[in-house]
Amino acid sequence: MSLGDKMGNKADELGGKAKEAAGRATGDDELTGEGKADQAKAGVKQAAENVKDAVGDAAGKIKGAFKKD
Repeated sequence: MSLGDKMGNKADELGGKAKEAAGRATGDDELTGEGKADQAKAGVKQAAENVKDAVGDAAGKIKGAFKKD
């Protein structure tokens, strides 16, 4: 996963936390829900990026195992 992806996911998560906190502070249930949804989306994107990284690492190891010297 690129650093940009990691930063983007973290920014989305933090934005969601801020929305949720603002919603709680103002009693705005809709804003609180939006914040929670934003955090969930960021978590899903992060998980997908982690899977991509794991698959890439595994493919690299397999490719290296069959590499002739």
